[in-house]
Amino acid sequence: MSITKIPLVSTYRQVAEAATRSEAGQILEQVRSVRANNAEPGPAHSLAIDTSFRELFVELIASLDIENDDFSPVWSLFDSINLLCDNELCESALGFWLVEDLLDSQTIHGCREVFNYLESRRERMTKVNFAQKHLPVLRCCNELLRRLSRAEDTVFCGRVFIYLFQSFPLGDKSSVNLRGEFHLENVTAYDEIQPKLDHVDDSMDLDGQDKREQADLHHLYPVFWSLQSLFSSPTKLFEVDSMQQFKDGMNKTMACFTNVAQNTATAAATAQDPDKKGLKRKRGDINKNHTELNASAFNPKYLTNRDLFDLELHDIDFRRHILVQALILLDFLLSLSAQGKAKLSNIKEKKGTMSALYDKYTLSEEDRTWVLDTRKDIERYLEEGNGTEGRYYLRMVNMVLSRDRNWAFWKAEGCPPISREPVEPSIEQESQSSLQKISSSANAPLPRPAGAGQLEFLSNSEPIEALKKKRPHIPTLEDYYKSIQTDELDLDFATEEEKKEIEERTAGKLWRALRSARGKRFALCEEIKNGENLDALIGKVKGEDKQGQEQDQEQVQQQQDMQDQDHDQEQTGAVAIEVEAEEVKQEA
Repeated sequence: MSITKIPLVSTYRQVAEAATRSEAGQILEQVRSVRANNAEPGPAHSLAIDTSFRELFVELIASLDIENDDFSPVWSLFDSINLLCDNELCESALGFWLVEDLLDSQTIHGCREVFNYLESRRERMTKVNFAQKHLPVLRCCNELLRRLSRAEDTVFCGRVFIYLFQSFPLGDKSSVNLRGEFHLENVTAYDEIQPKLDHVDDSMDLDGQDKREQADLHHLYPVFWSLQSLFSSPTKLFEVDSMQQFKDGMNKTMACFTNVAQNTATAAATAQDPDKKGLKRKRGDINKNHTELNASAFNPKYLTNRDLFDLELHDIDFRRHILVQALILLDFLLSLSAQGKAKLSNIKEKKGTMSALYDKYTLSEEDRTWVLDTRKDIERYLEEGNGTEGRYYLRMVNMVLSRDRNWAFWKAEGCPPISREPVEPSIEQESQSSLQKISSSANAPLPRPAGAGQLEFLSNSEPIEALKKKRPHIPTLEDYYKSIQTDELDLDFATEEEKKEIEERTAGKLWRALRSARGKRFALCEEIKNGENLDALIGKVKGEDKQGQEQDQEQVQQQQDMQDQDHDQEQTGAVAIEVEAEEVKQEA
C-alpha cells in the first residue's frame, strides 16, 4: 500500500494542498483540528505532516520555475511549515530541511531568489527552537558557499555570511576548531618553473638593471607562490623542511618588497622632477594615482600568471595582502610557543576544551625569535606609505588581529557565555538609592567653600579713626637686596629641605624687585641673570645712578601721597555717611 493511502497522511495531504493558497494561520487551525479529532499519538501526526508536505514540495519544485510568478505557492507552503514548526506540531527543522533541498535543486540565480526569502523571514524562522535548527542552517549555508565563486559572487557570499552572523548568537560554539583542521581545498595553482629565463629580444630597450630584476623575479616566482600552501596549512610549519622553506620564502619576499618600494619611490620622485621628464618611465608610475584606485582593487583570488607577477609586485595593495596573511600566520605560531601556552595553562586545567594543536605542537625558541623579528620588519614595512596612510593601515590591521586574538582566547577558554544575567530588581533599587544619596551629597552646598575667607570682621564695629591707619610700606630695591642677602646667609647653614624653601623665597623676592624697577629702570634687568650680579642693582642705586634713585624715591613719594589722598577721601565719605545717618535718626 502506498504511503499516501494512509488515512492520516491523506488527510494532511489535503491540508498541505490548502497551504499553497491559504493563510498560514488558517492552516494552523486545520492541523490543530485534525490532531484533536484523531486519536493517533503526537509522533504519528508529526511524521504524517513531514511526509505529506515534503511530497507536495517535491512536486511543486519539479513543475514550477522559480523565476516566474507562479512559484508563489512554494513560498506560501514554507510560511505554513514555519508556523507549524514554531508551534511544535512537526519537526522543528522541517522548514530548513526543505530549504536545503530547494537550494540543491536550483542554479546560482535561483539560489539568490531562495535567499531573498530566507532574509525576509530570518527573525521569524530563527526565533523559536533555534537549538534544533542551527545545524541545518549551518549546513545549507556552508554548502551554498562551496558552490559560490568568491571572485564572481562576492556580494552573494557576503549576504550568506551576514545571514549566519545575524542568525547565530554571539557566544555560539559553532566556530571552534577543536580538531585543528584547516581548509585545504583552496589550492593556489601557479605556472611551472622554467629552467631558464625566457628569451628576451635584443631589439627591446632593456638595460642591465632590468635584466637583473627579471632574473630575480624569475627565481622568486615559485618561492613566492609556494608560501600559499603554508598559509593554508599552518601545521606543515612544524616540520623542519617546511619551516626552513617558510623562512627562506619570507626573507626573499621581504627583500623583494623593500626593493620594489624603494624603486617606486625613486620613480615617483623622478616623474615629479621637470628636469628628468625625458628619462625612461618606470613601472612604479602605475601607483601614482593609487589613492583614487585602491577602492576598486579588491580581488578575492590571486592571479598567478607568470607574466602578471611583475605587475602584481608593483601594486601596493597586493603586497599588503600578502604581508597581512603572513602576520596572521606569525600570530598563530606565537600562540603555540612556550610563552603563549603559559598564558593558557590555567584555562587548560579548568576547561579541557583546548584545540588539539596546543597539545601536539610547540614552537622552538629559535623559531620564536625569528617570528618576532619578522613581525617587526613587516610592521615597519606596512607603516611606510603615502604620508600617514601607512600608519593608519597598520593600526587598522593590528586592531583586527588584536580582536582575533581575543576571540581565540575566548574559544580556548571554552566559550563562556558572553551575555550576563539580568540584574534583580532589589539590587537595581538599592543601587539607584545609593546613587541618589551620592549625587545629593555631592551637590549640597559646602559649609566652608574653597577660597572663602572668614567674614567675622564685618561684625566688629571700629571707630572712624581706624581709617587713618597707614597702608603697608612699599619695599624699595634696597629693602629687597638686604632681604636677599639675609636669605643667602641663612642658606649657608640650612639643611637640604630648608635650602629648597629659601631658594624659592629668594627667587620670589628677586622677581618682585625686578618688577618694581620695570617702570623707568628696566635696563637693570639685563645685568641680572639667573639670580647673579645682584650687586649691579645695588651699585647703581648707591653711586652710579643717583638720578634713577631720586626718580625711585619720587615715585614712592607719589604713591604714598596718592594713598594719603585716598585715606582722606574715605574718611570724609565715612563722616558724611555718619552725619546723614544721624539726621535720618532725628527725623524718625
